[in-house]
Amino acid sequence: MQQVIEVSDFVAITLGILTYFTGKHVNGWVPALRGFNIPEPVTGGILASLALLLVYIFFGVEFSFDLQTRDQMLVYFFSAIGLNIRFKDLAQGGKPLVYLVLLTLAFIIVQDLVGVIGARLMGEPPALGLLVASTSLIGGHGTTIAWAPEIAQNHGVPNALEIGIASATLGLVIASLIGGPIARYFINKYHLSSSTQESERVVGIADRLEGSTVLTLDGFLRTLLVIHIIIIAGYFSTLGLASIGLTLPLFVPCLVMGIIASNTIPLKFKRLPWPARTRSLAFLSELSLALFISMSLMSMQLWALADLAGPLLILLTLQVLVALAFIVFLVFPLMGRNYSAAVLSAGFAGFTLGSTPTALANMSAVTKVHGPDPTSFIIVPLVGAFFVGISNSLIIQLFLSF
Repeated sequence: MQQVIEVSDFVAITLGILTYFTGKHVNGWVPALRGFNIPEPVTGGILASLALLLVYIFFGVEFSFDLQTRDQMLVYFFSAIGLNIRFKDLAQGGKPLVYLVLLTLAFIIVQDLVGVIGARLMGEPPALGLLVASTSLIGGHGTTIAWAPEIAQNHGVPNALEIGIASATLGLVIASLIGGPIARYFINKYHLSSSTQESERVVGIADRLEGSTVLTLDGFLRTLLVIHIIIIAGYFSTLGLASIGLTLPLFVPCLVMGIIASNTIPLKFKRLPWPARTRSLAFLSELSLALFISMSLMSMQLWALADLAGPLLILLTLQVLVALAFIVFLVFPLMGRNYSAAVLSAGFAGFTLGSTPTALANMSAVTKVHGPDPTSFIIVPLVGAFFVGISNSLIIQLFLSF
């Protein structure tokens, strides 16, 4: 008989921090992990989940984690991304932004078609294929949780939540593992290198700081206050959208509210200290990113995924192969076949199979080794968080209506 141990939210946070440091140390010891640009939270999270699998197999003990804080970290992360986005970034992104938006919209449709057609060929409900497509892969855990009740009640997939969460979790792992090697392949094959000067060197989310570069208590608490106000506004927006039949995960309205706030309030109140592009906001973003990925991967119940094998693994394999082909034959060539295109390819794999946090973690891992690429860190959050968050829900709704 299996024994289930409930892990409280507080302990889960503590283990998430430990998982992060474990991955950081292991990456430091294993050159291959650094060479293939595997993010530290991914290394630690996978090792932790494998350790829990061994405990389950040999001792019959199952761990169930309270992940309330992990889900809050996702909302913090997207709210912070929104605060950093300015409308002038759209112009700064230029053609690469337009191309990536069009490629991403096309891929969402391709991914959903692969899922639906694959499910039909296996004799499964088409909605199951939609779960193992943009709902869980591009959408991640938040979109899965938002849409699973609708799919379970009205589309013939009673265990929609379990399938969707399993798909989102495995997608997160796959996206974390293939993003770095994809960029490394392009960089080595075409002898690519960063064109950014070392004096301009920036890595990851802390890119383009414009406010205070010193982390202070007042600055951090001011940032936290603004983030919380954004989240409250996002929550009420979610309720309003739900009343008219539009289902969106909480992080999408929070992202939009952050964008609106950063493009209006500082212009109206010029003397008001605003957290956009400050050290405090960069710190909060990196903290939420590291904890979200560490806690997501360490809490994988690998023994439960075995019960969902078969159709799930077949559909996921198809999705990964299609994503790789899409990146090799469309994304990398159309984005310019240069270093920036290689970094963007790692990001594209991250948010189309995992999440925007995974995309940024992939790109950060690549740029730490091979050099900075500011352009990627401008356009990937815009596409992966803003455009995908809204368009994906509309496309899911369209597919379900048929």
